[in-house]
Amino acid sequence: MRRPHIRSVAVAIAVTTAATGLAGTAFAGPSTGAERSSASTTTNATAVVEAARTAAFAHASATGVSQGDELHAQDVMLDPEGARHVRFVRTHGGMPVLGGDLIVHLDHQLAYTGVTRAAGHAVQPATTQAKLTADQAAAKAAQAAKGDAGTAQLVVDARGGSSALAYQVTVTGQDGTNTVVIDAVTGKVRSNTPDSDEFLSPKLLENLREHGETIDPATGTASAAPESLLGSGVSGATRYPSAAKGTGKTLFVGNVGLTTTATSRGHYQLKDPSRYGTETRDAKGSYTEKFGAGAKFTSTTNVWGNGTTGNRASAAADAQYGITQTLDFYKKTFGRNGIANNSKAAQGMVHWGKKVANAFWDPTCTCMLYGDGDGQTFKKPLVVLDVTGHELTHGVVDATAKLQPTYVDSDGNQYGEPGALNESLADIFGSNVEFYTNNKKDTPDYLIGEKLGLAQKFLRRLDHPSLDKLEGTIDYWSPDTYYTEVHAGSGVSSHAYYLLAEGSGKKTINGVTYDSPTYDHSTVKGIGRAKATAIFYRALTRYMVSTTDFHDARLATLKAAKDLYGANSTEYKTVDKAWAAVNVTAANTPAAHH
Repeated sequence: MRRPHIRSVAVAIAVTTAATGLAGTAFAGPSTGAERSSASTTTNATAVVEAARTAAFAHASATGVSQGDELHAQDVMLDPEGARHVRFVRTHGGMPVLGGDLIVHLDHQLAYTGVTRAAGHAVQPATTQAKLTADQAAAKAAQAAKGDAGTAQLVVDARGGSSALAYQVTVTGQDGTNTVVIDAVTGKVRSNTPDSDEFLSPKLLENLREHGETIDPATGTASAAPESLLGSGVSGATRYPSAAKGTGKTLFVGNVGLTTTATSRGHYQLKDPSRYGTETRDAKGSYTEKFGAGAKFTSTTNVWGNGTTGNRASAAADAQYGITQTLDFYKKTFGRNGIANNSKAAQGMVHWGKKVANAFWDPTCTCMLYGDGDGQTFKKPLVVLDVTGHELTHGVVDATAKLQPTYVDSDGNQYGEPGALNESLADIFGSNVEFYTNNKKDTPDYLIGEKLGLAQKFLRRLDHPSLDKLEGTIDYWSPDTYYTEVHAGSGVSSHAYYLLAEGSGKKTINGVTYDSPTYDHSTVKGIGRAKATAIFYRALTRYMVSTTDFHDARLATLKAAKDLYGANSTEYKTVDKAWAAVNVTAANTPAAHH
């Protein structure tokens, strides 16, 4: 996993109008609410932002906003039941504040009701006079990340319990870009974080090599497509480009229908006009992070791939299918229009790099990148459905809470509860993409990476995380969780989610047997996957910020359950029980965050 870099402050606003629950064919949850017209939404959003900004300064003792701060709205959420939430990033003295994000909560009359803030301290640094020049900071960053440094930008680094004047530098190396933060007074490297989200961590890849184990997913065989899928009809269209019905002959999920673009009579492109122009391209072995540099997949048959790795379009068919199914899950379940909720295309590039043993979400190009494997440990493109759902969820987190790891070791492994929570949410929603898709060739389950060909039959699992021996995933929280690698630490909240959805003890779902334990030997009765997923999504979008840890996540999900079902509801009480069952309680909340 790699974390997204902290971007320059932007003032564009994405408006979320609904998302009280889950809807669509795979779920039976509360209605997502009515969509508003674009004109009224824009007007409402402007008024809500101004009210929230005014409230933030009026309640400065609670929000931590001080003189010299400016708040820039990133997201406006208008709940059907009346609550309004505005997510802000902050500048101080004109400088972006790292870790300065906050969410201001209002009622239906736009009165202040509370705040969720990343920094529990003032963001004003002790000095605003840098001792290092921008060139000196860039040189230190280049040395730390072993690459070519861009322009150093002065920022306030409010992460980690204090605030300091610093430089932020993007460094481009052979393996991608890193964001490096250099103390502007001491020259110390405050953080050095890869910008992309890798599915397989350096630690896991090393463990696989030590065990002599390979990731070699079983692929299908090239077979004739069903008549219902075949065809390149354009529904009598005479104008181009226009939507067409194509067939993907994938590596992992058989033959699937794909909506493509007819560019002219008998010519097609692997681009879906019904989903914002979502497209998959061929990187052709390059390391480009510019989607436009990828080669378009085109066809005269509107059949993509042949079910084997010998055809370059087979992996593209898997990727396009997984990306569009993930978009549909978020749209039909939460009313979310695209990964960033901005009605823009999601994109993917297959055959990325040379012998790249990974797949990842890359915020630089806001797209999915899939390597072909190194031919040894990792033998096929990682275009499996739950991997795509997992990685695109990192994009959703990047567009909302921006959960950040607390530190990164010299090998690129990441640590800390916010980063672990990010991994957990990616597993939770990646699993839900499988349930939503309900493809018979990839049976929905609470397992992650079950098609990777591993000896333990999965990579991670939500019901009993510690059965994953490769990453050493944990079932329960302890003070040592802060020092746990993020994939291993993800088990805490993934386990809480499973208990909330399905409950403790033995259960068989779609032929898979689960047996979920509890820390306190309690019995938890689940409320169902639909409600559990609604609660976790609302918690992410309304009540989580970049520093949210597991105890914060408990509070966020309790608030979400209260919003959706009431403080006296079974759902609310079960959220509390599920977190207690993984040893996250009000009583053992750490006195201070690390």
